[in-house]
Amino acid sequence: MSDPRLTVSGEGMGEDSPVRQAALEVESHVGDGGWDQAPRMFALVLTADLLAAQPELADDLGDPESYTPIEQELPPGREVEELLPEIGWPAEVGGCAVVMERLTLPAAAQDQVPEDPAEAIEFASNHPDRQEVRIVAAVLRDGSAHVAVRPRTPADAALIEGPGVIPGLVQMLSETLAEDV
Repeated sequence: MSDPRLTVSGEGMGEDSPVRQAALEVESHVGDGGWDQAPRMFALVLTADLLAAQPELADDLGDPESYTPIEQELPPGREVEELLPEIGWPAEVGGCAVVMERLTLPAAAQDQVPEDPAEAIEFASNHPDRQEVRIVAAVLRDGSAHVAVRPRTPADAALIEGPGVIPGLVQMLSETLAEDV
């Protein structure tokens, strides 16, 4: 819809990196559950730190230089964009990822979206050119980020990915990792 935090901007898929691998792992995991899921949040913990605290997990975890996603419970009935400003992560968390499904509209329809939020949802839901997508955005404390967007249809649609695909959402996630001064 017209939310600038969810505006897709085309950048390349980006280099392979720990944050990209974490985002793709989360995308695959959530994708196994199908569509029409509630938003989900994951803490990203450096696998080496997790292994140091729980060495018995060595057979279950991958590369120590990677990040292990740990799902967090979100309160029901609130939008992710509303929750993110209230979230802060302890120092042990190296990053975070969020997953949400959204409707997108073509650029030509953006000027037609009503100002009223309820009317905007109704408009997008009924627009013939709407596209349902699953968004996975992941950020690390070092500032690296990766976003993956999977269209619902066609089923074999390519994953749209890159560090700058949805900059507003990446910024909101990054702010959850900011240390209080």
